[in-house]
Amino acid sequence: MKSLLAHARFRRTAVIGALGLALAAASGCGGPPVTSAGPLTATDLVPGDAARDAAAWLAGHYSSAAQSKEDPSFFDVRLHIVPIWPDREDGPWLYVEQAMADAQDKPYRQRIYRIIPVPGGKVESAIYELPGNPLQWAGAWRDPARLNALDPGILSVRPGCAVVLGYAGPGVLQGSTNGRDCGSVLRGASYASSEVTLTATELNTWDRGYDAGGTQVWGSTKGPYRFMKESAAPVVAPAPEPPPGDEAAVSVPASESVTR
Repeated sequence: MKSLLAHARFRRTAVIGALGLALAAASGCGGPPVTSAGPLTATDLVPGDAARDAAAWLAGHYSSAAQSKEDPSFFDVRLHIVPIWPDREDGPWLYVEQAMADAQDKPYRQRIYRIIPVPGGKVESAIYELPGNPLQWAGAWRDPARLNALDPGILSVRPGCAVVLGYAGPGVLQGSTNGRDCGSVLRGASYASSEVTLTATELNTWDRGYDAGGTQVWGSTKGPYRFMKESAAPVVAPAPEPPPGDEAAVSVPASESVTR
């Protein structure tokens, strides 16, 4: 696959911050802990291409329209991944919103990713859920500063659901969740798996749920969704002041319901 934007510029301070997790911890900087890689030392956090490339390549606005036209068994989906909290030293952090092309005001998946370098020249994308009803944040990819009202410390991590990526070739990062570690109760599932292939211009994701006996109960049975990047998502400076009010105090989270 082409990686025309493999050396795309990404905000230097955010990337350096991602690779300085140990320094953030030493200074008392808040935020959820590393979830699957175990404790890291300063020597583990050597700036690496995987962390830099994962953060830069993920950010963008994607569409699966081309794949849907080729094979109608795949939905036409829009995916938006935008950097948030660029002034933090324990990121990069990314807001992720996924919706049907004809219902973009009602996303069926909203997450926050945290990019964390791990030993072996790889990178972990830790997955966090938004508090309350995620739909209150729908469309935040258009104005990421809305999320400045959130404290990362109140996010809920999805244990075992982190995706660890490593280079599968020049300009290609590839990885997955680990075995049955990612629990899921959607549509009778016991656990879920995610397989990811990432370049500067394309993101392929294959998410599937399985029951306790290992039978697939949701997700594509034909292969990964192929998301083509339509435009980049540059880092923007946060608003000087967070928006007023407690936007996180909303109750029932929306369910994820789109599978094929």
